[in-house]
Amino acid sequence: MDARLEAIRDTVLARNPGEGEFHQAVTEVFESLGPVHDRHPEFLEGAVLERLCEPERQIIFRVPWADDAGRFQINRGFRVEFNSALGPFKGGLRFHPSVNLGIVKFLGFEQIFKNALTGMPIGGGKGGSDFDPRGRSDAEIMRFCQAFMTELYRHIGEYTDVPAGDIGVGGREIGYLFGQYKRITNRYESGVLTGKGISWGGSLVRPEATGYGTVIFAEEMLKTRGQSFDGQRVVVSGSGNVAINAIAKAQSLGATVVACSDSSGYVVDEAGIDVALLRQIKEVERGRLKDYEARRSAVDYVDGGSVWDLDATVALPCATQNELDGDAAARLVRNGLLAVAEGANMPSTREAVAVFQDAGVLFGPGKAANAGGVATSALEMQQNASRDSWSFAHTEDRLTKIMVGIHDRCAATADEYGDPGNYVLGANIGGFVKVADAMLAQGLI
Repeated sequence: MDARLEAIRDTVLARNPGEGEFHQAVTEVFESLGPVHDRHPEFLEGAVLERLCEPERQIIFRVPWADDAGRFQINRGFRVEFNSALGPFKGGLRFHPSVNLGIVKFLGFEQIFKNALTGMPIGGGKGGSDFDPRGRSDAEIMRFCQAFMTELYRHIGEYTDVPAGDIGVGGREIGYLFGQYKRITNRYESGVLTGKGISWGGSLVRPEATGYGTVIFAEEMLKTRGQSFDGQRVVVSGSGNVAINAIAKAQSLGATVVACSDSSGYVVDEAGIDVALLRQIKEVERGRLKDYEARRSAVDYVDGGSVWDLDATVALPCATQNELDGDAAARLVRNGLLAVAEGANMPSTREAVAVFQDAGVLFGPGKAANAGGVATSALEMQQNASRDSWSFAHTEDRLTKIMVGIHDRCAATADEYGDPGNYVLGANIGGFVKVADAMLAQGLI
């Protein structure tokens, strides 16, 4: 790391103790930016990095609610509004027991660069709660969402901050959140949340966008080696929305996705994952992946273990942060891996990324590869602002063009800065320069 940037990084880490994921995200970006500051000393003079690493606003609040038994429950809510140089803060809400300030800050920091790469006018933010929706009734989830929005509503708006969904927050939760926002404000402000239902302001392709976009990005990487998804053997981690749609898109392009996982284990289906069955179990029944084995022949369910133990030519980590470590990366490389595209946020550890890059594996970092979700959220904002709705085909075409553009921007930036094929460097520099230019243009804010 450039010595000038290392000093700034050390100060950032010291000011934010105990936030390991945030430290990891900051360090990964700083390691790419030395060549930028050689060309643009004005970024150092303007303290752009110091400002970029300090959120514009950090909000922590209590969320009191009552469960079905009438017992009072208390959770903690977060919204980190990180950077609005390019537009209103934009980023998802995550409901999961692991959520804490450090997790939300890492996600919000990554969101700055991801949103910049889309070319859309949106800034970076993130939020959520340590509430666990698993095992809760619809009525409990509704009451929690209403309590959460009762505090959050005063901090958001279509020109201020536009949340969306993330882990634990899907269409059901967005509906409850939007209903409470409308109830409190007496405004039908469609643009205040994205990921809404199609019948009340949502965008076609938004549910599919992150998974589809990840595969589109991976396909573009493979093209640089004269290959495609056709005939590839693919493994996917996770079995939620992103994973399911990544599986569907990869198989539509001719790949065979042989495995996916959840927090309990993974399933191996050599004939290719049955997407319709997987959707039924996970999205309709809200069941566990082990139920897949009982309803399809010639399938193995492995309790525990790692999906990364399997042979694959393409890996799509779509579950959560730091799920793929250096040892797993080395196994994948030994087993013939060609490409990795991150459908989740920072699912590969720094050691894993180094293994992939040293082995010449194509590696698409999450801030580029999984930007399809937020890009389509921005398209939803466009439709809301114009009181319009677009067809699935039109919106998917827009998504495809955005993802191809992100790939090409990352590749061209890596070439420009002397490290062809390094998509990590390309994504970090490409996103940073756009935001840094806007920050300098807007003065000391």
